[in-house]
Amino acid sequence: MGQKIHPTGFRLPVTRNWASRWYASNANFATMLAEDLKVREYLKAKLKSAAVSRILIERPAKNARITIFSARPGVVIGKKGEDIENLKAELTRRLGVPVAVNIEEVRKPEVDAQLIADSITQQLEKRIMFRRAMKRAMQNAMRLGAQGIKLMSSGRLNGIEIARCEWYREGRVPLHTLKADIDYGFSEAKTTYGIIGVKCWVYRGDRLANGEAPTLATPPGAEDDRRPRRNARPGDRPGAPGGRGRPGGDRGPRDGAAPAAAAPAGDGAKTAAVKRVRKAPGPDAAAGGEGKGE
Repeated sequence: MGQKIHPTGFRLPVTRNWASRWYASNANFATMLAEDLKVREYLKAKLKSAAVSRILIERPAKNARITIFSARPGVVIGKKGEDIENLKAELTRRLGVPVAVNIEEVRKPEVDAQLIADSITQQLEKRIMFRRAMKRAMQNAMRLGAQGIKLMSSGRLNGIEIARCEWYREGRVPLHTLKADIDYGFSEAKTTYGIIGVKCWVYRGDRLANGEAPTLATPPGAEDDRRPRRNARPGDRPGAPGGRGRPGGDRGPRDGAAPAAAAPAGDGAKTAAVKRVRKAPGPDAAAGGEGKGE
């Protein structure tokens, strides 16, 4: 099911956090959720040229705090901060509470899944070949530190009559692994032939709930903890497989046995092997045998 489910929702209890962080009673929950959706839609349309990656909405007591993650923070702030002041006034009017707007810069937009998907859709709307746009985005992501990336485009690609789906992958993208840091983004390109959807998965390594990379430590004594041999004899020593010999493979005499005497040095050490040859019977023995037979 890791291939079908939304990667962010799949990892919410483990490595991801919610994009809206507030609590509400049952009577106010639907109203506040609808306000969040309208605010996100407004900011996405208003800051279309600002390369906005994600929007975080927090609601402390009787006010709101909105954090915008953008690769081009200067476009959001505007000249002398005029644009951001107008944005605060509009958000305050829509939410009905004082709003504080924070801008966070995205250091590596080439590794951000949402920005990659938005970049590809902008190129598709300019009639650039979808394969060229996808492969260029994959090369840039792998060059800047991504461990894996997967891109999928679906729709009337290149203006063909029958819609189809094509995807490319480079590196590894473990969608079933919960500790894997998978960034997911989706965008739509509105072309003259129709809408083309672009999905992007970026694997940026493993991490734990606190944001740290997991360490795989081997417990001490794990290598020595071996199961004993089933039919081991009392004189066998542990070490080599089967319980015989020493760990280095140097087999010595068993317990209670005397060590073998060392061979004398010099010419005596080279003793020729003696070959026993059966002596052939002589003529007398052959004659005696014939007499017995008669």
